[in-house]
Amino acid sequence: MGILYSFNVYLYKTYPNMKTKRAILLPKHQRILEQFGENIKLARKRRKLTTIQVSERADINRKTLYEMERGNPKVSMGAYFNVLRVFGLQDDFLKLAADDEFGRKLQDLELL
Repeated sequence: MGILYSFNVYLYKTYPNMKTKRAILLPKHQRILEQFGENIKLARKRRKLTTIQVSERADINRKTLYEMERGNPKVSMGAYFNVLRVFGLQDDFLKLAADDEFGRKLQDLELL
């Protein structure tokens, strides 16, 4: 076991009621997550897969898949990746933040 693991165990035992910080999303950003969830649901239905089949193949809980399809921000990126992998869409993950137009403009300004 690593030092970080030991420290986390120490914190959990010392502060068992310590709550994790909750992500706050603006309504327009929540709608984006909901649309992403809808896209996942549509991909599942196009392939004629049940929620049970997808959750088993992605090694996640069926409730997690349900929350994912609803756009719940608490679902981990690993779960999203595994579901996309089940659909054969894992390379789409690489498209996220790939075209960072604003970041490139900032970088170009520093070069001048």
